[in-house]
Amino acid sequence: MSGPHYFLGVDGGGTGCRARIEDASGTVLGQGLSGPATTRLGIEEAWASISRAFNAALDEAGLETDKTAHVHVGIGLAGIGRKGAIETLKAIPHDFASIDFVSDGMGACLGAHSGKDGAIVIAGTGSIGLGFVGDKNLRVGGYGFPISDEGSGADLGLKAVQFALRAHDGRLEKTALLSEVMQRFRDDPMEAVAWMDRATATDYAALAPMVMRHADQGDASGRRIVQSAAEQIDTLVRALFDLGAPRVTLLGGLSSPLEAWLSPDVRRRLKPADGDAVSGAIILARRAITAS
Repeated sequence: MSGPHYFLGVDGGGTGCRARIEDASGTVLGQGLSGPATTRLGIEEAWASISRAFNAALDEAGLETDKTAHVHVGIGLAGIGRKGAIETLKAIPHDFASIDFVSDGMGACLGAHSGKDGAIVIAGTGSIGLGFVGDKNLRVGGYGFPISDEGSGADLGLKAVQFALRAHDGRLEKTALLSEVMQRFRDDPMEAVAWMDRATATDYAALAPMVMRHADQGDASGRRIVQSAAEQIDTLVRALFDLGAPRVTLLGGLSSPLEAWLSPDVRRRLKPADGDAVSGAIILARRAITAS
């Protein structure tokens, strides 16, 4: 196709959607934001959010409608592994030169290692280890809370509530952390039970900053919970190296607070991210040119 190429990357996650468009030299021309984009909300809703983000980026870049045919798009989307999701997305009509999809985690991995072989461990509301070496995809954990997602924010919150209830019964020493958790339930275990019946992983993860704060202040229960979480993250990192990942990066909202708690050998081997998940989506978009 004659004329300049443009590359649009979109990172669609459970909390929001970000888009960025670059020219062939990598100069950023425009950016856009919108609300949550995950297939859990339905393909139609996810695509609407993705569209709002990329249209905002296109508007900021000042690209006229006739230039859309020169834009290659890469999209990293949460929940893309759901049955039929990728086929439905690829069937949506568009005016772009090309469009390709990966999971949001794989988009983050592409960005973290500039498209080269490598892996990431995400420690946020949930946790997962994933990456790729050659044609082989790697995955460790991340099967969802509460059966998996060890070392995540949700896991920290769950352990804090469990320990708080044990301390309330006299089965565990009551510490400042466990007292603060029970205060949230007005010191009534039945309030905790009622909360549990409707609580999501995000609700449990909302307790994680409190757990980290008390752990950093030396609270015995807080330290026990956070040390256990760090050991789970250590295990994810080591498993990815054992599977052949040449480099591993730690990402997610808990990555910075937890890093100090990781084993020295794991901390030494971690590599800082080259770029973000939108960078990864743009790498995906650029592959349409190299593949043609």
